[in-house]
Amino acid sequence: MMRRDRLLLVVTLGAVFTADFYFILLPKLRPRQQGPGEHCLCPLSRGPNLTLGGYSAVDTPWLSNASFVDLQATWFEGLDDSTEGLSKLGRLFAHPLYNIHTPELGAEEKLLQPEDLMGYYRRKVSRWERHMKLYSEAAAAVNVTVPEHQVSFDPEASWLKFHLGINRYALYSRDDPAVTRLLRDMQATAVISADYTQDEKALKGSCDCTQVVKPSGHHLKLALKLQNFGKAMFKPMRQQRDQETPDDFFYFVDFQRHNAEIAAFHLDRILDFRRVPPVVGRLVNVTGDILLTTHNEDLKSVFFTSPANNTCFFAKCLYVCKTEYAVCGSPDLLEGSMSAYLPGLSIAPRISIPNPWIRSYSFTGREEWEVNPFYCDNIKQLYPYNSGNRLLNIIDMAIFDFLIGNMDRHHYEIFTKFGDEGFLLHFDNARGFGKHSRDEISILAPLSQCCIIKRSTWLRLRLLSQDRYRLSDVMRESLGGDTLRPVLAEPHLQALDRRLQRVLKSVHRCVRRLGEAQVITTDFIDTHEPDGR
Repeated sequence: MMRRDRLLLVVTLGAVFTADFYFILLPKLRPRQQGPGEHCLCPLSRGPNLTLGGYSAVDTPWLSNASFVDLQATWFEGLDDSTEGLSKLGRLFAHPLYNIHTPELGAEEKLLQPEDLMGYYRRKVSRWERHMKLYSEAAAAVNVTVPEHQVSFDPEASWLKFHLGINRYALYSRDDPAVTRLLRDMQATAVISADYTQDEKALKGSCDCTQVVKPSGHHLKLALKLQNFGKAMFKPMRQQRDQETPDDFFYFVDFQRHNAEIAAFHLDRILDFRRVPPVVGRLVNVTGDILLTTHNEDLKSVFFTSPANNTCFFAKCLYVCKTEYAVCGSPDLLEGSMSAYLPGLSIAPRISIPNPWIRSYSFTGREEWEVNPFYCDNIKQLYPYNSGNRLLNIIDMAIFDFLIGNMDRHHYEIFTKFGDEGFLLHFDNARGFGKHSRDEISILAPLSQCCIIKRSTWLRLRLLSQDRYRLSDVMRESLGGDTLRPVLAEPHLQALDRRLQRVLKSVHRCVRRLGEAQVITTDFIDTHEPDGR
């Protein structure tokens, strides 16, 4: 009897030790065996049969026709001595991850064809010229002087080249010179017309004050037409760089910040998403560039001179139709962001889709994803998130929004031509960079709940966490080229590094729980296979 009890005790202790070793000690030992990295960077040799993190309901994500550059020799050591003279930003863009070559794009992979785009805009230019002729004649009849602007339509204009460069995978290529030209043109080209944007016009000056989500007001924005017929959305400065969003503000009534739009464009480019239209800072003359160029009488009616003798204007909306909500020049100059317009909807249709992780735009409500930790399991069964790359793109967008602190991503847009496999446009980022002292971890819910991420995104995030390519440093350098520098206060730059570490830790938790094969999803295809296919 005594021997049987001893045997039972030994078997029980052995079972406890085995379970403790397998489930507790072994996961902690594995990372140490895999070298100095945080987890294994296995070669991308899974072949053509790829799946989304091992979930059977999700098919292969054919995200691009990119040819993969071998990273293993340069990942931890950096590049060779040829990059030593470059800045951190220069070294980053010289890294193999930012030089994955894409083959020649076919017509079906480009958003627009040159002949269609040129014909469309020539018709718009003709309508503009007829409109200006009629406007000038009407003004002359009542002895009103209309400022004349020298305008020209240039088929080689930077904004036209930018529109022609939009393709299935991004808004612009990594080395597209048209983007650099476009930023310069938006910053310096003369303004010939100012007007409310289309969504502002749709309000017709009336706003429902019972709505929590208000479509206009605090985020006053204008459409500015440039001398070369390019078009940009102007968002004026509303907050100082060092101001944080008050703790008592809900995310849906926060100010929209012009510098957040500028910084978001630079961050999007550094992450190599290239899904934010080009944005640049500009000092606008409120009188010369807006009041004297607009033909909209409603817009003219909201201008006034402040007691400090500054020229000001405010939104044409009842609940903020007050001078205390106005934006003012100093006395006429006002800084703001200039965001490039995308091609018109009549030639390049887009569709707006509710974000599956949309927030409750009320003071008390909560959405299902906020209370159900298994919410993503349901999303994976739904079209279009049950196949292709849509869910992975949602997670890219969530990571981007977490880094900038944007809680206001209620919808996303895609070009209809590219269908389900098109990229997501990262529009309207002005509610980012509101708080540097707080990280809103709920923005990362798509990542933490779904536990999948593109390998390309994962590798670039890890790269940006290294001192040689530190995210805050490359952002500071990139933003230093903008005319409104410094675009971000230093605490916001430091917050980027802190938030990046939180993203990496979230992925590590998923990898420990599910394994790398189920979490890190291959999204670029090696076209140089041994059999020559």
